[in-house]
Amino acid sequence: MGCKKIDADGYTTYKIKEGNHKSTYRYNTTQSNFITFSVIFDSSAIYQTQNPINQLDVNKLYGVSDCGCNHMKYSMRVGWRWVDNTLELLWYRHKNGNFDFDIITTIPLNTPVTCSITLTGDIYEVCVDGVCKTIIRPCEEDYKKYYLYPYFGGNEKAPHDIKISLKQF
Repeated sequence: MGCKKIDADGYTTYKIKEGNHKSTYRYNTTQSNFITFSVIFDSSAIYQTQNPINQLDVNKLYGVSDCGCNHMKYSMRVGWRWVDNTLELLWYRHKNGNFDFDIITTIPLNTPVTCSITLTGDIYEVCVDGVCKTIIRPCEEDYKKYYLYPYFGGNEKAPHDIKISLKQF
């Protein structure tokens, strides 16, 4: 597990090593209700799961916990998956311990893409390069949150090393 230092363009490369879920054990908090970041996926984002049904699982890219709780109870993230030779970005929400998600858009490999998550009252707005989705937020208060970093899975662990470059603005 690990991440490299920030490169000349301001990106941190997170590596999810083969056989692992997590890229890092960082714990950073925020009071902000708006996060925006750029992401670059290279060809290591192309993968095939052992069980074909798991190809539809959503990997987690970046996001925050919410509602003053553990992220497995309440959180919002941008997720990703490789399906039908396409890299999909999705919103991914934990709400009262259950999760749901939906596709936002598809993106090319090796190209910077700007993403944002806004928490406003009882809604989340999740955007990828100007394509935005609005999702119901289960709490309206402003809470201290913690960041959620790249994670592979669902059920399966990373089938090979996966590199993701992130730059938070």
